[in-house]
Amino acid sequence: MATIIAGISGAIGSALAERYLQAWPEQSLIGLCRHPEQAPEVLQQDPRVHLRAWDAGAPGQMLAESDMIALLQAYGGLEDLIYAAGLLHDETMFPEKRLDELSADNLARAFQVNCIGFGMLVQSLAGALRGKQLKRIVAVSAKVGSISDNRLGGWYAYRCSKAALNMMVKNLSVELPRRYAPIACVALHPGTTRSALSKPFSQSLANLKVHNPSETADNLFKVIGLLSENDNGRFISWDGKDLPW
Repeated sequence: MATIIAGISGAIGSALAERYLQAWPEQSLIGLCRHPEQAPEVLQQDPRVHLRAWDAGAPGQMLAESDMIALLQAYGGLEDLIYAAGLLHDETMFPEKRLDELSADNLARAFQVNCIGFGMLVQSLAGALRGKQLKRIVAVSAKVGSISDNRLGGWYAYRCSKAALNMMVKNLSVELPRRYAPIACVALHPGTTRSALSKPFSQSLANLKVHNPSETADNLFKVIGLLSENDNGRFISWDGKDLPW
């Protein structure tokens, strides 16, 4: 059996991949990211890891279904699909503090990476996974995507795109059991993690509980491993507790 991790070159995606390989030495792992050559060297050199170029930010990008069918057949099917790709900021965009900073281009980019990429990935794999023993689909979301928990405002593109991701998860949790029952399709908040994503906010994180990537991976791996069909459609925090939508 294999696991797919989309966004495997990021801090959380790569740490989670290493955690999977440590726990399941006989399992294969398919890693998706824009630049496979930028994935951690330990993953590039591991024969159990198949790295594939895939860009969550490319509108309409699809994986070749025939290629994925052959790949998954070679690995004996897919057990977990984890979407760890995400965009908060980069060299051309930064989280908005007020309405005046809204940018249509930045909103579109955030929605593409944080929500649309996930939906298109699941669609790309749907045919390859039909009839296979798929157990879990996990989208790494964020607590700031909770609508009822939003009391601070700001971060428009990130908040809105993560809220949209949560709705994508909820929609899929209704439809997918008809194809792949039993299945757990969930949104998972990783907690604040030291990474390139959080680095610009180090001062504001001083009073928060912050995990390093390996701690985050341990937390998420534990939650994912306990998921069953009874958890389908949940929005879960890194400690296993439910979060408000």
